[in-house]
Amino acid sequence: MNRKECNLSLDELLKFEGVMAAGIFSPEGKLVDYKSNTGMPKEMAQMTAKFCGAVNTMFDVLASAYTQLYKMNWIPQHNWMYSGGDWTVIISGTRGVFVESSKADLEKLLKALEVC
Repeated sequence: MNRKECNLSLDELLKFEGVMAAGIFSPEGKLVDYKSNTGMPKEMAQMTAKFCGAVNTMFDVLASAYTQLYKMNWIPQHNWMYSGGDWTVIISGTRGVFVESSKADLEKLLKALEVC
């Protein structure tokens, strides 16, 4: 699937309030690069990249099916977000942020990732 890519640097993404880490992963879910404001362990970043790659793949399959079967255009995939407990992950293509939900302006972050 064609995805738009974010042009904001990891350092720029880390400047947003509440962002703990920012990263880039391959479509297969391998960690390409990441930076953290709080010392996020590399193993955690790798696990997050793997999860995000798998979710992107799942949404690509769902989008393709909806587009083909129901003529609802969901392609290309733009962004997705998961929030649970105190944390949120926002993904745009193969780049994303890991944020402390209560400290972040999620709408502002989503918009920043949308315009990448």
